[in-house]
Amino acid sequence: MKIIQDTTNPLKKKTLVLCAYVTEKTNQVFGLEGINPKIKNAITESLNEIEGKLGKISIINTYDLIPAKRILLVGIGTKEKISNDTFRFASGKIAQKIKDMKVKDFAIIVPQQMQLKQTSIISQIIEGVRLSLFSFDKYKKEKINFSTNLTIIAPNSKDIPKVIKRAQIISDGVIFTKEIANLPPNECTPITLANFAKDLANKNKMKCRIFDKSQLKRGGFGGITAVGQGSKNEPRLIILEHNKGGNKKPIVIVGKAVTFDTGGISLKPGEKMDEMKFDKCGGCTVLGIMKAVSELQLPMNVVGIVPSVENMPSGESYRPGDIIKLYSGKTAEILNTDAEGRLILADALSYGEKIYKPKTIIDFATLTGACIVALGTNVAGMVSNNENLVKEMTSASNETYEEVWHLPLNEDYMNMIKSDVADMKNVGIGRAAGTITAAAFLQNAVEKTPWVHFDIAGVAWTQTGTKEKPYNPKGATGFGVRLILEYLRKNTQ
Repeated sequence: MKIIQDTTNPLKKKTLVLCAYVTEKTNQVFGLEGINPKIKNAITESLNEIEGKLGKISIINTYDLIPAKRILLVGIGTKEKISNDTFRFASGKIAQKIKDMKVKDFAIIVPQQMQLKQTSIISQIIEGVRLSLFSFDKYKKEKINFSTNLTIIAPNSKDIPKVIKRAQIISDGVIFTKEIANLPPNECTPITLANFAKDLANKNKMKCRIFDKSQLKRGGFGGITAVGQGSKNEPRLIILEHNKGGNKKPIVIVGKAVTFDTGGISLKPGEKMDEMKFDKCGGCTVLGIMKAVSELQLPMNVVGIVPSVENMPSGESYRPGDIIKLYSGKTAEILNTDAEGRLILADALSYGEKIYKPKTIIDFATLTGACIVALGTNVAGMVSNNENLVKEMTSASNETYEEVWHLPLNEDYMNMIKSDVADMKNVGIGRAAGTITAAAFLQNAVEKTPWVHFDIAGVAWTQTGTKEKPYNPKGATGFGVRLILEYLRKNTQ
């Protein structure tokens, strides 16, 4: 998809569809001031239909009175309710309509004199359009072969080409995340993910290291080894390095990638077990972030670490009652083999801290069903050992509209995972505070580095109760890619 900037007067722009935003109540149409009276009358009639409500669309034929063949009006709601997601949402609705119409080129007028910065609006427009046009049809006989070109109509500014390029790269990172997260378990094993990482490294000049089963065992990665030993699809630890920051301490980003989670010996119920292909979403998020970081050529050091396993029941599976030794040297009593994500993450977190001595550690994991019980399917749980990091992530979340909620972690929760026979146990006390006790297990893997954990069990893919967003079609959402890229952007300033 080609995206360009044009400073042409919108009323003189030759395009198949000219798109303009309109507010609710005031019926203000941005960018069409001074339009032909006949078209203005048609616009007025259309406004009576859509009333400027967010995402509502109306299309007007211009009858060649202006160079544009048609005008598309889309509502953005009331001015006072415009958020950092309004234009992403509305532009996604535009993209869906353009796709339905099979239009090969269209233009969007960037509204001026808004409370949001022009650069933010343009980013939202591009993300909304590109992500809403994504379709996962890899396994369908009939493919959706649709392509279109977008013109961004905005005043001349030296910053706009950079903003367009950045938004495209970020969107590509999210789409890449969705593509691999949506893959079925028979097509995506830990080795498959490792190959994706190798390809990324080769294309984007990153360092890549893959630990295989024997290396993991020799290296003392007891959590990854234990969880992965029940499957014929062997575990892998994937490491990508983007080194553009000289001698500065890196930021380490870790993602859980269980390519399929049966629960192991503590077998899950059959209902919705097919959705456990999405238990790799944390790792896929890390790969998408690393893709974008390298293509943006961020002047910093970023390390992506993805522990990947398949959790299967077999004669070689780890068992409830086992005691395993993690990479940190600490031991964990296994009470439930379906609490496997924290085991592989603990190894990766400890390794990341020991080897890279990072400035910050961030992790993403579809870790607990308890997070869905607590926060639903539109907000991720956030747990951290550092208040400043929480503030920075909350700020980035407000920009990207990937919602997070800070949960507490104190000594009481740490005590809930203490074991009588090992340093800790892999589940807490009953069903109480399940999301936090899982995070407490991870906290044991991090000695002193500022760390933040995101439990994305409710937001990593669309589920019952997921808020309708055009840029999040059914399947994996790519949650966290835009969030962390915004955090990294602020850290480069």
